[in-house]
Amino acid sequence: MNPLISYIARKLPTAALVSTLVIFYPNIVCLCVDIVRTTDVASMQIVSLALYTLVKFLLFWGMFFVLIRYNLNHTALPLKRRLAANLLMVSGVYAVNLAVYLLFKFYGAREDTGSVLVFQYLVTCFLCTVLGHFVKLYIEQRQKEMEIQRLKSENLQSRYDALMGQINPHFLFNSLGGISALIRKKDDNRTLRYVDELSDIFRYILQSERKGMVGLGEELQFVEAFRYVMEVRFEDKLSFDIRVDERAKNTYKLPVLSLLPLIDNVVVHNQIDTDHKMIVSVSVNDREELVVSNPVYSRQTPAKSNGTGLRNLFNRFGLLTGKNIRKEQTGTEFTVYLPLTK
Repeated sequence: MNPLISYIARKLPTAALVSTLVIFYPNIVCLCVDIVRTTDVASMQIVSLALYTLVKFLLFWGMFFVLIRYNLNHTALPLKRRLAANLLMVSGVYAVNLAVYLLFKFYGAREDTGSVLVFQYLVTCFLCTVLGHFVKLYIEQRQKEMEIQRLKSENLQSRYDALMGQINPHFLFNSLGGISALIRKKDDNRTLRYVDELSDIFRYILQSERKGMVGLGEELQFVEAFRYVMEVRFEDKLSFDIRVDERAKNTYKLPVLSLLPLIDNVVVHNQIDTDHKMIVSVSVNDREELVVSNPVYSRQTPAKSNGTGLRNLFNRFGLLTGKNIRKEQTGTEFTVYLPLTK
């Protein structure tokens, strides 16, 4: 049930009572005036008028209760059909009201059964019909907002899935070189372990497709598994200096596979050899950012890269966190700042 309808339904007796008091206010005032003007307060006429007013009040209260509930439960009906049904119910209560009046009239009760009474019943019918119409408009508006939100979520998810889909083939292409190098060296043991570690890495990547944000500790654990593959591929010329305490690992989150494209970017754009040993530093600064930096050893020939990895990472951070990645580059060092989320 819609929250608005549910709320009004819980407050239905009170809503019917308040509506009745608004419509019935002139009758109460007239009754009080008649009592004040009459010297004999115990006269049959005053008693009859008071009892008639009470019965009429209960009729209006019951009518409001039924009409409001009907209009809440039948918001899907066209406005004309609900208006016709409301008029029919109001006419039935009006007929009962006339019968009650004729009974009490014999004892001196007075009532304007023409314009005043008809006006009260028509206003009641109008108010309940309008209430149902406004509730219907509210429900339709909420449904439109929910549909728009659903489409936005699906659009973001499809964009995110597309970005995630770019990681697997990109990383696979760059990892095959390590396997081919080990095969050429005929080092079976290291080749088997390399394949095992690589399979663990791909298992993490495949499982990451069902994740959005992961703990910083989980992401750094993936880097530890990734270390062996890089050490084999570059024969210990690439190492990691990770300085992140346990509190930060358990406190912060970031989009899954945030570090993979950064490490891959280091490999693609730098010369890594005996004279240019690469150390990738990872730490958390006071601005709650994960700082990933590395020395710059420019290749003599430009790397064959279209910038997919970093652009992918920037887009994923924008989709999942709404925050922007910062990067700084000097002649000797390249640094990327990943905003963390608690």
